[in-house]
Amino acid sequence: MQTTAVCPTCHGAGKSVTATCHVCKGEGVTHDAETIDIDIPAGVEGGMQLSMRGKGNAGKSGGPAGDLLITIEEQAHDHFTRDGMNIIHDCYINFADAALGTSVEVPTLDGRVKVKIPAATQAGKILRLKGKGLPSVQEYGRGDQLININIWTPKDLTAEEKAILEKLRHAPNFQPNPTKEDKGFFERMKEMFQ
Repeated sequence: MQTTAVCPTCHGAGKSVTATCHVCKGEGVTHDAETIDIDIPAGVEGGMQLSMRGKGNAGKSGGPAGDLLITIEEQAHDHFTRDGMNIIHDCYINFADAALGTSVEVPTLDGRVKVKIPAATQAGKILRLKGKGLPSVQEYGRGDQLININIWTPKDLTAEEKAILEKLRHAPNFQPNPTKEDKGFFERMKEMFQ
């Protein structure tokens, strides 16, 4: 009767360590940390993974090193919310500017730009700045910046301000009279992403 078994000394490696290293304990590798620089491509999203070949753990018995996998996590931004390649910015204007029209400065990824707010702008109107969003990781082109217009209602009014508003409260042009063109929020959002 014959049996075949793995060598208990070399464990099938074909060679054995006779003088064990006191640093690596005969494994041929030591535990160490390394700081490396990585290039993050423009437009990456949270949850994406980047791979660096050969920067992982050392291979067994002198084998090649593994890969380092880097998972991207995004931090919230002070001015922008991300929606894919598009970025959204909330812009607050007062009632007089919404009724009469104005120009406002808004931040973009490339610096501040002036945006014209037309007269009779309703709360929730979305203005689009073409190509001012984030670049695509895998394709060419950039997303858009969407500016969501919010009408700021003052919290503390002086007696004079209250008197002016009381005069305007019942004026015919101040009564809500929405038309079919004054779309609801969901219809506007649906149009933006078609």
